[in-house]
Amino acid sequence: MKKENKSKILIIIAMIIWGTIGIFRKYIPLPSGMIALARGILGCIFLALVMVITRKKLVFKDIKANLVLLLLSGALMGANWILLFEAYEYTSVATATLCYYMEPVFVMLVSPLFLKEKLSLKKVICIIISLLGMVLVSGIVNTKNFALSEFKGVFLGLGAAALYSSVVIINKKMGPIGAYDKTIMQLLSASIVILPYVLLVENFNDISLEPINVVMLILVGLIHTGIAYTLYFGSMSNVKAQTVAIFSYIDPVVAIILSALILREKLGITEIIGAVLILGSTFVCEVNFKRKELD
Repeated sequence: MKKENKSKILIIIAMIIWGTIGIFRKYIPLPSGMIALARGILGCIFLALVMVITRKKLVFKDIKANLVLLLLSGALMGANWILLFEAYEYTSVATATLCYYMEPVFVMLVSPLFLKEKLSLKKVICIIISLLGMVLVSGIVNTKNFALSEFKGVFLGLGAAALYSSVVIINKKMGPIGAYDKTIMQLLSASIVILPYVLLVENFNDISLEPINVVMLILVGLIHTGIAYTLYFGSMSNVKAQTVAIFSYIDPVVAIILSALILREKLGITEIIGAVLILGSTFVCEVNFKRKELD
C-alpha cells in the first residue's frame, strides 16, 4: 500500500508539472518549433540517462516490431507540441488548455472506427456536452469581446488535441513495448521531425535570449518532459487506470488557477460554465462510479 500511495503522489506531481507548462511558454520568447525541439531533445537525453542509471536496457526487438507506429506517433507528438505552444501565444493559458482537453472527446469519436469500441449512449451525451462547453469557452457566443486572434488560439488548441488523440489511438494499436522504450523513441522521432521544420521555417537572426529565458527553456525540456515523464511512467503501473484518469484532471485545473494568479487571465462566467461542461463530461465518461472499483 505504501508503494501505491507513493506512486499516486508521484503521478500527482507529474500532473502539477504539466499544468505549469503554459506559464513557462508565455515567458520564453522563442518560436514554438524551437521550444518543441528543445523539449524533445532534452527530454530524450534525460530519459536515456535515467535508463542508464537504473540499468534498464532498450528492448530492440519490441522497438523494431513497433518501429513504424513509434515514428508516426512521435512525429504527431512533435506537431502537437508546436500547435499547443502556438495556441498559448494567441489565447489564454486556460482557454488553450481547455481546448487541449477535448482530446478524450476526439478519441471517443474515432474509437468505433479505429479501436472497434462501441459508442455508448453515455459517451454520446458526454461528447455533446463537451462540444457545448467548447462553444462557450471559445468565446464565439460573446460577440462583443470575440477576437479573431482568440479564435486562432482556440483552433490551434483543438488541432493539438486532435493530434494527441491520434497519438493515443496509435499507442493503443502498438504491440507489447516498455513505457520507457516507447517514450524515448517517440521523443527522438519528434525531434527528428521538428528539426527540419525549425531550420526551414524559423528565423534565427531575430532570436535574443536572456539567461532567465535559457534556464526556463532547459526546465521545460528537463522537468516538464524528462522528469514528468519519468515520474508518470515509472509510477502508473502501481496505480489503477481509473485513478490515473482522475488524476489527469489536476493538469487543467492547475493551468487555469495559475493563469489567473500569475498571468491575470480570468475566465468569464460563460467560459467557466464551458470549462465545467468540458472537464465534467469527460470526467464522468472516463470514470466508473461503481463503489467497489474506487480506490
